[in-house]
Amino acid sequence: MKFKTALKLSAIAQSTGARLLGDPDFMVTGLNEIHMVEPGDITFVDHPKYYAKVLASAASVIIIDKEPSNTMGKNLLILDHPFEAYNNLAKTHSPFVSMNRNISESAVIGLNTVIQPGVVIGHNVRIGKDCILHPNVVIYDNCVIGDRVQIHAGAILGSDAFYFKKQFDAYTTMHSCGRVVIGDDVTIGAACTIDRGVSGDTTIGDGSKLDNQVHVGHDTVIGKHCLFAAQVGIAGVVKIEDHVILWGQVGVQKDLTIGKGAVVLGQSGIGKSLDAGKTYFGSPTRDAIDKMRELALLKRLPEVFERLDKSEY
Repeated sequence: MKFKTALKLSAIAQSTGARLLGDPDFMVTGLNEIHMVEPGDITFVDHPKYYAKVLASAASVIIIDKEPSNTMGKNLLILDHPFEAYNNLAKTHSPFVSMNRNISESAVIGLNTVIQPGVVIGHNVRIGKDCILHPNVVIYDNCVIGDRVQIHAGAILGSDAFYFKKQFDAYTTMHSCGRVVIGDDVTIGAACTIDRGVSGDTTIGDGSKLDNQVHVGHDTVIGKHCLFAAQVGIAGVVKIEDHVILWGQVGVQKDLTIGKGAVVLGQSGIGKSLDAGKTYFGSPTRDAIDKMRELALLKRLPEVFERLDKSEY
């Protein structure tokens, strides 16, 4: 998330009660979690396991609970509870703003776009031309939708990321301040749910088509001309390259990449990154031909056991 105006680091230190180690006049331009950070951003870390990764990241400012032996040239804000400080910054600079009408006055809707009854469009949403939003579609704040997009009834774009931090045997929600960005010529089926990024964007590329009841998790990036059948479920921070096909009820775990042109057959479970241009099946997924051969051999096991039993006599 980029701040509307850059913030002086000394002001952030004062508001959070942190000890500042670095340049008090440094201008902070954005706030992001670790996998989305860019130069100028502020992020946080509160466990020694991740100190090295965060200190080596592109972040310019790090909220941290302990002064490290090597700051790696980063500006540091040191305090006891980095997560709370980071979360409060996100809430302050991306607050929830209620609505008193179905379509926010700040929404921008393109020429010839059709809005059917019951549609809700949040603050600062931008929708391109020649789109159709069918009844009861909900578009949360700050979403961006391209031209000639069709969104079927009951779909929800921009709901909060499913992202929590466990503290004291309870789960604290990490405030979502990202967006959903949809390219041109995309179709989104009925009752699909697409979560916003925690601090960045969840993206669907030009020409991709989603069947009914598909779920896309936070910060996932889907390429161009992908095809997802019904009940596909995709976790957060997944990268899906162009021309990928996921057939019905495929499940995709977080933090992996599916290569260009890969095809995954129905009811498969993807637990690790997949190479481009291959067809996969099973849970966990394997090359489809190998998996089918394995299943055929499994069907013959009773015959094998019967032969073994007879051979004993």
